[in-house]
Amino acid sequence: MSLLPVLFNELLDDYRSPVYDLTDQHFGLGLMEEDLRPCRLLQAPLRCGYIRPWRNLSAGDSGLSSIVSNKDEFKVTLDVQQFKPDELKVKVENDMIVVDGKHEERSDKHGFVSREFTRKYRIPKDVDLNALKSNLSSDGVLSFQAPKLVTKENAAREIPINHTNAPALKQNKEKQQNGEK
Repeated sequence: MSLLPVLFNELLDDYRSPVYDLTDQHFGLGLMEEDLRPCRLLQAPLRCGYIRPWRNLSAGDSGLSSIVSNKDEFKVTLDVQQFKPDELKVKVENDMIVVDGKHEERSDKHGFVSREFTRKYRIPKDVDLNALKSNLSSDGVLSFQAPKLVTKENAAREIPINHTNAPALKQNKEKQQNGEK
């Protein structure tokens, strides 16, 4: 009795629609033979899980970004390898960095492909907006960086030392003696 759900699950797996990863940026590249699920009725009834597209192992990292904000700088990196440099726009609106990427519908060997995205990043208040720079690497990674402003809390300043040419201990003893009299 306890084996029936396992067996029925195996049989029904062929008829369920697979859930596609919405963050996959390689959706326009087409399918390979290993991406297609074989019919489980022809296999042994052992549960083997789902087939992973090993050729796109880095696809999970595609389109993702990272943010680093430490005491010295604010830095954002974003994977935009699916877009040409002229298809990207970067602007600052209020306290946000806005990145837009769009390419019009174009045909490839599998049909038509169009992509569009907008990412917004809140800029911390202690970032120098005038020094904000962006770079696009040859492998399609867009990065922004700006130094943090020096605030009064973390600003260091040198304090000059005055030489009095008089001993401090002797003066303190004399003041105490004069005050006691």
